[in-house]
Amino acid sequence: MPKRATPSDRPEISLDASQPVPLYKQLYERLRGAILAGQLPRGARLPSTRTLAAELGVSRSTTALAYELLLLEGYLESRVGRGTTVSRTIPAVLVNGSATRTPAEAAGVANPHLASHVRPLRDVPNLEFVEETAGGPFRGGQPALDLFPYDLWARLIARRARRSMSEYAYYQSAAGFLPLREAIAAHIGISRGVRCTAEQIIVTTGTQGALDLAMRTLIDSGEAAWLENPGYFGAHGALVLRGARPIPVPVDRHGLDVDAGRRRCPHARLAVTSPSHQYPTGVTMSLGRRLELLEWADEVGAWILEDDYDSEFRFSGRPLEALQALDRSNRVVYIGTFSKVFFPSLRLGYLVAPPALVEPLLTTRRFVDVHVPILEQLALADFIHEGHFARHLRRMLQHYARRRDLLRRELRTHLGGLLDVFVPEAGMQLVGWLRPGIDDVRAATLADEVGVMVLPLSRAGLEPLPRGGLLFGFAGTDEEGIRNGVRTLAAALERL
Repeated sequence: MPKRATPSDRPEISLDASQPVPLYKQLYERLRGAILAGQLPRGARLPSTRTLAAELGVSRSTTALAYELLLLEGYLESRVGRGTTVSRTIPAVLVNGSATRTPAEAAGVANPHLASHVRPLRDVPNLEFVEETAGGPFRGGQPALDLFPYDLWARLIARRARRSMSEYAYYQSAAGFLPLREAIAAHIGISRGVRCTAEQIIVTTGTQGALDLAMRTLIDSGEAAWLENPGYFGAHGALVLRGARPIPVPVDRHGLDVDAGRRRCPHARLAVTSPSHQYPTGVTMSLGRRLELLEWADEVGAWILEDDYDSEFRFSGRPLEALQALDRSNRVVYIGTFSKVFFPSLRLGYLVAPPALVEPLLTTRRFVDVHVPILEQLALADFIHEGHFARHLRRMLQHYARRRDLLRRELRTHLGGLLDVFVPEAGMQLVGWLRPGIDDVRAATLADEVGVMVLPLSRAGLEPLPRGGLLFGFAGTDEEGIRNGVRTLAAALERL
């Protein structure tokens, strides 16, 4: 039986919620360091996640995430009836050896030479934050993962793997599987008013892959691009990767302020916007602003990247037509994703290119990743053609409408004196604007301490915002989780 690591055996662990490093990662680093230093010997049994959480005064999700990382990296092992132990297979050379140093230090390179964009990229919020928030309610951008028909999806994948892989084992078109592109063209033509043919569609690795491909093709290092402020961190990161110059443009209740963009940088190379359901505020760009934006792009020869990431989920009336549907000068690149309808790890999205951009985009694509994996494209085409996609959308819309309305009621009941709740007509999240003068980062830190995951809106801003706010994802949290989460959050925010 493995030796249990008693409190006297274990390293002294102190976690600091005021630090920018999340608590679970602090715990992961403490435990990993103790293992490599020999303080936690191979075979030592660790306390349960619940016990350790109680000892440290943190949420169980914090200890569970730290353990999960250590298990994945091979530092821990877990077996039924034996609990969680330090792995016996860790090479002896690692323990008390150079592995406690960073890889660069171990190689004798304390400050490795990196591409110029890497260091500024570290200052951009990124998917690491999304991964950090896996354990609690109100995680933004996450669909209802418990309601997806995984068995059906597995059958479609297995059927294609058995019957089709020999036929599609060779290199495929850089644009993607043609029947899938035909299905996408039909869907967005009906639901979003997008005017395109299958030949204009390129299947990508989600929205981020589409943004990266478009920016690699359309903008050079040093050129300027409008970004919504606050806005999507993925677009900001893609611009930094290109060495381009982000120009923050304010968002108000009518959407992107085109006049402000003209004043700040009239000859920007492109603009990134989410007009149908702006991220993160949830506002819809007015018709007047849409026409102004198209007029500007046509006037200066700029491109518009329209991110239409979760507009399928509209709770009243017909979904608004896309900005691309109004474009008569072929300046708009329309971007969509299946990650918000299916599950984030699917990593399948698409872009719709103006005819003149199809060939340049595909030329770039062939030297980036050639094409996305084919098996998931085959299964997704079947999922759409057989009617499962439309049924799943209808089902999710009903669930999300109930969850949105419940979250609105709970927030107004328990946090009405602190938050001004903006309820969107579409999407998977809503914003609670804090009273002026309250620090949203501090509020989000207090929430994180009790296992509630809300994004401070200031993290999505390229420059200070007039008012702080918290972003609540409601799609991936069930009704009980919404009620408990709001009550827990209300108690935590009393410290403000």
